[in-house]
Amino acid sequence: MGKKVELYEYFIEKTWDLTEEWYASLGDSQGGVYGSRDPKVVETLKKQNHDFHVNFSSIFNKGEKEFFEDFQEWVTAIAQDEAHLATPITDIIREFFRTQNQYLDLVEEYALLYKGMVPYEEITAWKRAIVNGISEIILRFSCENAKAAEEKSNAQQEMIIELSSPVIILANKTGLLPLIGEINTYRAKVMFENTLQKSAKHGLERLFIDLSGVPVIDTMVVHQIFQLIKGLDLIGVRTSLSGIRPDIAQTAVHLGIQFKDIEVYSTLTQALKTRELTGN
Repeated sequence: MGKKVELYEYFIEKTWDLTEEWYASLGDSQGGVYGSRDPKVVETLKKQNHDFHVNFSSIFNKGEKEFFEDFQEWVTAIAQDEAHLATPITDIIREFFRTQNQYLDLVEEYALLYKGMVPYEEITAWKRAIVNGISEIILRFSCENAKAAEEKSNAQQEMIIELSSPVIILANKTGLLPLIGEINTYRAKVMFENTLQKSAKHGLERLFIDLSGVPVIDTMVVHQIFQLIKGLDLIGVRTSLSGIRPDIAQTAVHLGIQFKDIEVYSTLTQALKTRELTGN
């Protein structure tokens, strides 16, 4: 049996020892997932760490390509894990390096156990493989973690935007879209998609869009709003606009947008009253 295979078996036998040693060495001031004292969180964290050791030990009995391909599942799972997403990336990378030191110490321990039987060059090669392996895993983890964090942030932003531009269902297949706050290009895009979907879902025939709560609208956003009106028209929804200020009107005229087929009211109350939806 080659020394490399023996080293693999030596590491595999010590995976749980490595995990317990690592967890015991975590300081009380650790933040994120490492600072939790919740038994379930601790149990999950230890299992994740142990799975790392089982995967990483195979660096001594697999080719480089196969090793990293097999390891990717662990990397992706941890990068997308909610507890790790809530932990500063610097803390996570620090733990990778502490684990690297555990492996380097274990190689030294193995070399002493077989003193004189393992060439210095072979020990050096093992250490280099460990350092290179950890470095590559850190890079892969950082990429996956950044991607997962961005996706989570985008999902939260879309939820906030959706809540900030709700389609309120009124009577007689009529809806209201009250826009409040600053509208940027991204919010306008999400608003366009959500409004079309909700209008179609509820079978609306008319939608009131009130702009009185919007302080500033740029050229791109005005264009997007009128694209929304065109889109609504294509699915059979008539649109009424209210709260259009002079600056918005000027921007629309500058863009060549025609109001002739759109019902425009100075206030939302006037719009609803005209359509007999105020109860007055």
